[in-house]
Amino acid sequence: MIPHVSRPLRAAAVAACAMLAGCAQLSPDAGFDRLAQTSTERLGQAPAWNRTPEQGQASQDRVTRLLQANGSAGPTATRLASADDAVQIALINNPELQAAFAELGVAEADLVQAGRLPNPGFSFARTHAGDDIKIERSLSLGLMRLLTMPATARIEQRRFEQVRLSLAARVLALAAQTRQAYYQAVAAQQGLTYQQQVADAADAAHELAAQMARLGNISKLDAAREQFFYGQAQASLEQAQRLAAQDKETLARLLGLAPDFALPAQLPALPAQLDALGDVEQQALQQRLDVQAARTELEGLQGSLGLTRATRLVNVLDLGALRTSESGKPPEIGYEISIEIPLFDWGEARVAKAEAIYLQGAHKLAGAVLDARAQARLAWRQRQDAYALARRYRDQLLPLRQRIAEENLLRYNGMLLSVFALLADAREQASTVNAAIDAQRDFWIADAALQLALNGRPTQGTQP
Repeated sequence: MIPHVSRPLRAAAVAACAMLAGCAQLSPDAGFDRLAQTSTERLGQAPAWNRTPEQGQASQDRVTRLLQANGSAGPTATRLASADDAVQIALINNPELQAAFAELGVAEADLVQAGRLPNPGFSFARTHAGDDIKIERSLSLGLMRLLTMPATARIEQRRFEQVRLSLAARVLALAAQTRQAYYQAVAAQQGLTYQQQVADAADAAHELAAQMARLGNISKLDAAREQFFYGQAQASLEQAQRLAAQDKETLARLLGLAPDFALPAQLPALPAQLDALGDVEQQALQQRLDVQAARTELEGLQGSLGLTRATRLVNVLDLGALRTSESGKPPEIGYEISIEIPLFDWGEARVAKAEAIYLQGAHKLAGAVLDARAQARLAWRQRQDAYALARRYRDQLLPLRQRIAEENLLRYNGMLLSVFALLADAREQASTVNAAIDAQRDFWIADAALQLALNGRPTQGTQP
């Protein structure tokens, strides 16, 4: 017989169970607000999770406003004016990022499920022997799952936090990738415009050389050189057109748009000077979300290892209440306990597996820390070198090349220099300009890479 339980005690037990069940509830946004807050703090821009048609339409309207606000050829013109606008569009419209946000909902569902009380089990049996009828009823509850529910909920809470950190890191990675693709596309467009000018000049020189060749005023060698320059200029133009279209397609894919928007004619100007940065390695260790996610994962694995060790011998424990009714007899009331007997499996394999997974997580954390420091150092050095090279082209090489072109033009006007020598100098000037565009592009790409390596804007301080 089950001991008599007072009514107030039963009521308190029911209230406690209701309280435990009520603690585990799905949130309206699955914790997305915290992820958006992290993005805002580190990027100054927030993503959007388009879970409903209304939210999706709001994001589309915002994309339209961002593009049309930059248009210059009429109300229907679309223009992507800055890297910041490109990042904002990607954060609210990239389809792969939208799909990744669903992982947050899955992780929260697992967390809520871990905090829910296990459902009781009910069994019913009816047998008869002649006119005698026997009915058995039982109500059981997974006691082991109930006892381990707090530990399981803590483990799932850490896993949910790990998923949130991983998704936040993915948002920052998409932002940096979009910035790099934007600068690549603008540079390709700028290079295409300049290459078109070079091709037009080569076409004019080709016609002049052809006329002079017919009159016998130039040698076959000079004619062949101009023919080669003309063909080379046309080939370079075709290559520039291909690269510009390819880079724009890459950018449009990140934005989740068709490549029918306009881009600025030139890259942003170089900053007057680079701000002195603090210890970039320390910033990386403090800000890198992948390091935080690896640390959170390791804490969860530690809790899982402890739970596995605690339930090594007894993994199943059920408690049930019984009631048996039989014809002509008073009902029989009692209880039963079901326990797993560790006769063949002593749980050492499960413990060994948990220990191996924990050790793997520890090494992953060490690797994440090492990668974060190395990537921060490399990104900082590449940014410094790219800035120095871009400034050299801007401040020294381009002005010198322009001065040489002006001096050659004076000599040509004074009939001291042939037209073909002037065209040869123009070819060298085109090469220098293209190299300067590439150097300026590489700086902005390196600047975005440094922000990615630090998972946010670098803070000012003393340079390492």
